[in-house]
Amino acid sequence: MYKVDFDKKALKVVAKWKKSNPALYKKFRAVLADMMEHPRSGIGHPEALIGGNDITYSRHITAHDRVIYNIHDDVLSILVIQVENHYDDK
Repeated sequence: MYKVDFDKKALKVVAKWKKSNPALYKKFRAVLADMMEHPRSGIGHPEALIGGNDITYSRHITAHDRVIYNIHDDVLSILVIQVENHYDDK
């Protein structure tokens, strides 16, 4: 199982979701749990991002929101870089 760490900005968004949007937070937790077991496959349609050196992936949480993360296989770690918004839509 992979360990998950968060970028400060991503952690703030997750904390906001926990308070203001429990349904979205619940979906995020399900995607996160699956990511820890299978970082490159599973729910949320994981896909490698172009230019991510084969370590940067994204998964959909909703049609609008996704999680972007780096996979570090050498230390079994995932770094969540960004959550919220799809391709920086506003």
